[in-house]
Amino acid sequence: MSASPAAPNRAATPAPASVTDRPPSYARMFDDRVKATPDRTAFQYPDGKGSWSSLTWKQTADRVYQLAAGLISLGVQPQDRVAIAASTRIEWILADQAVMSAAAATTTVYPNTHAEDVDYILSDSESVLLFAENAEQLDKLRGAALPALRTVVLFDDDRSASAPGAEGGTGTGNRAAELPPVQVLTLDELAERGAALLAEQPDAVAERIDAAAPEDLATLIYTSGTTGRPKGVRLVNDNWTYEGVAIDALDILTPDDVQYLWLPLSHVLGKVLLVAQIRIGFVTAVDGNLDKIVENLAAIRPTWMGGAPRIFEKVRNRATLTATSGGGLKAKIFSWAFGVGTRMSRAHQAKQRPSRMLAAQYALADKLVFGKIRKLLGGNIRFFVSGSAPLLREVAEWFDAAGMKILEGYGLTESSAFSFVNLPEDTRIGTVGPPAPGTEVIIASDGEIKMRGPGVMRGYHNNPEATDEVLSADGWLATGDIGELAGGYLKVTDRKKDLIKTSGGKYVAPQKVEGIFKALCPYASEIVVHGEHRKFISALITIDTDAVRAWADKNGMADVPTEELASTKQVHDLIAGYIDQLNEKLERWETIKKFAVLPHELSVDSGELTPSMKVRRRAVEKQYASILDSFYTD
Repeated sequence: MSASPAAPNRAATPAPASVTDRPPSYARMFDDRVKATPDRTAFQYPDGKGSWSSLTWKQTADRVYQLAAGLISLGVQPQDRVAIAASTRIEWILADQAVMSAAAATTTVYPNTHAEDVDYILSDSESVLLFAENAEQLDKLRGAALPALRTVVLFDDDRSASAPGAEGGTGTGNRAAELPPVQVLTLDELAERGAALLAEQPDAVAERIDAAAPEDLATLIYTSGTTGRPKGVRLVNDNWTYEGVAIDALDILTPDDVQYLWLPLSHVLGKVLLVAQIRIGFVTAVDGNLDKIVENLAAIRPTWMGGAPRIFEKVRNRATLTATSGGGLKAKIFSWAFGVGTRMSRAHQAKQRPSRMLAAQYALADKLVFGKIRKLLGGNIRFFVSGSAPLLREVAEWFDAAGMKILEGYGLTESSAFSFVNLPEDTRIGTVGPPAPGTEVIIASDGEIKMRGPGVMRGYHNNPEATDEVLSADGWLATGDIGELAGGYLKVTDRKKDLIKTSGGKYVAPQKVEGIFKALCPYASEIVVHGEHRKFISALITIDTDAVRAWADKNGMADVPTEELASTKQVHDLIAGYIDQLNEKLERWETIKKFAVLPHELSVDSGELTPSMKVRRRAVEKQYASILDSFYTD
């Protein structure tokens, strides 16, 4: 499936009949999958005892339809909003599918969202029920005025007391009294209610599925945003069914694939990977524990995994530091192998046949180094998929050199996630691939990427003014990103609003500078470039604590506490060396003249990161204004 480059600033991929003739709803697509392959494994998930449990599609549906009937028994109506505040786990998936099967709409809430933002999201969406992971999520409702919210369903019932009048609970004490007057149930209690309803009305859920229409609201995803209040993106059934059939039409995934899913399901990328599974029918192993990704990859041995760039950066940095920090023969072999692998990768990118010598060298490098890395990651990976932020070219080349492609893609919450993706047989590193089948893209005169297609949202919830700012009457979505097209493939270069204009009138693209630095420096976790209306560019940098700790231990600093490393001259000098390397690769006006190493990593709790772990650039600049100002007072 190839894009049609009608003009240098426009591209589109034709939609086959399988894309245009799609199911009417997400719930119907799920029901079709269950009926097509009822006895095949659908999900694997940790059993809490060190092993993995599994569910067939039929077993999944049985549980989902009980929960859906439970929602109906509680008075949940079609297109009512039902929120989920939980980490990535099997219960999230079952609850979400139950909401869809009841013809209601899911409101997603990151589990690390601050209480005031939880209150805002639940209020703005007018959610009538909340699936909460545990008492910690329940506690975020204290003091909130949420007149629409009637029920909370807990995944983990770890309460010491339930809300006043809660069914099955005592509801005594101040702790309970501070909660809104909601009914609190467990997931099992909801399922029991559903089973009772289905015994009386066997077609209760089926009737809701039959009635669900393409333009019915299916999901409200609140974009955390790097500035301002979250905006609720309205995604309808047709957005999701389009995403499913469009991914299927690429022919890059099969029912025999195994996906490992750890991404936040409150994020649109995590959600769209579930949509792909429902359409195609492959197995998904789900566990949101980031600390266990490598361990789980070795245990599950998946064929593919979606991820965010930072995960791939960490794998690359840790593998490189582990292999090279001690020097000696091991480090030399590792460096030689990746030199060979990079030459092989670039030959493939240029569509060149590698020489016999290079092929022989690569076979040896694969035996000595690459095969061992792939084995650590399960040994069966056909490719990774990267989205949600730009992927560094150096990281993509590193994985490609090791025999593991990363298919970089692009999309927004406002476009249901998947709008572009590279293809395994024609991956062009440094781009995000051609448009999805049925999607169009143009590059505006100012360089902004605009797209149109069935994946584009229906607007922002309760916010027509914001909708009008990004969505034209004829369906074009202004992405806010700057990019260019080459041969029908899209390259994203920066965020439009992030471009820095110095006092000298020079423009600097911060993502470019930050990306080059992160590719060079394995000891940094984040860098925030600054310089709007300033006379030169500066930066704030946070360190990768584990990597710097290992470096310090080998460089005579074993007695320095970890929390003090960032403030030492030695670490500042370590980072300065990489800043020098960075500046050699930049234009004069882009170079970083001064920088500071911050004493701690950026966090969601401090407001420096969004719940989806993106840097809130303006918040960081405000938080550390005194440091930044000091750079320009000399």
